[in-house]
Amino acid sequence: MIGIAILFGANHVAARVAFDAGASVATGVLVRAAGTAVFLVVLMKAQGTSFAIPRPLLPRALLLGVAMAVQSYCLYSAVARIPAALALLVFHTCPILFLLLSWATGKEPPRLTALAPMLLALFGLGLALDLGTDRMWPRLSELGAGVLWAFGAAVSFALMLYGNAHWLPRVDGRLRTLIMTGVTGVIVLVAGAGAGVLVAPKAAAGWAGLVLLTMLYGTATVSLFMALPRLSGAVTTMALNFEPIAVLALAWAFLGQTVSSTQTAGIFVVVAAIVLLGLLKR
Repeated sequence: MIGIAILFGANHVAARVAFDAGASVATGVLVRAAGTAVFLVVLMKAQGTSFAIPRPLLPRALLLGVAMAVQSYCLYSAVARIPAALALLVFHTCPILFLLLSWATGKEPPRLTALAPMLLALFGLGLALDLGTDRMWPRLSELGAGVLWAFGAAVSFALMLYGNAHWLPRVDGRLRTLIMTGVTGVIVLVAGAGAGVLVAPKAAAGWAGLVLLTMLYGTATVSLFMALPRLSGAVTTMALNFEPIAVLALAWAFLGQTVSSTQTAGIFVVVAAIVLLGLLKR
């Protein structure tokens, strides 16, 4: 699971390489969605998995595909604008949003024990974004757009988690993901072509980035389906939340992106708080 978290994180680093070489965010999302869909079709055929979905559930699956398209575009937009580790850190607040949504809709009873990890995560996020009282507004001006894109991705992903948990609990995870990535690809292709924003990279590094982000994300997705049945939910939660830390190291090594020691401490605080929240839930 830690290896899978590193693969997911590396896909965002590869995406930033492609964006820095001239590729548009829409192009990155389209290539990733199409590549993942192909991965899943091959996997499902090899494993003899059915492609049928009950007709009443199809509209719900398609709607979740729209949420995935929004989430993918928002997250890649954040990665294109701010350091990848900070973008992923803001995005990984989605478990908090999912829990709040579950409370608001009555799917889970509110628990006071969850408030401390939530507040700790917000404190760590403030450290990671370096929002000191004497420089809050300059930092918000510098990072604000990227943070908003990342938060939009977190909201969209929380809605996806909620829909998958309560709308499609009996649909095979591979089929759900195939439908959602297919919808994402169609939406981005149509909207991107119509708006003229499907821009190819201008350098070889950008093409390499597109190929790598597709391979890394596809491999991570397929590996996730293979690993989940073998591990407990607690282990899964702890391992997947390693992604921002992995991105911190990968972005430093391959992109030259650095953060201060205080920001690094904030990243670890947020990750620890989210893991604690998941463990308390279980």
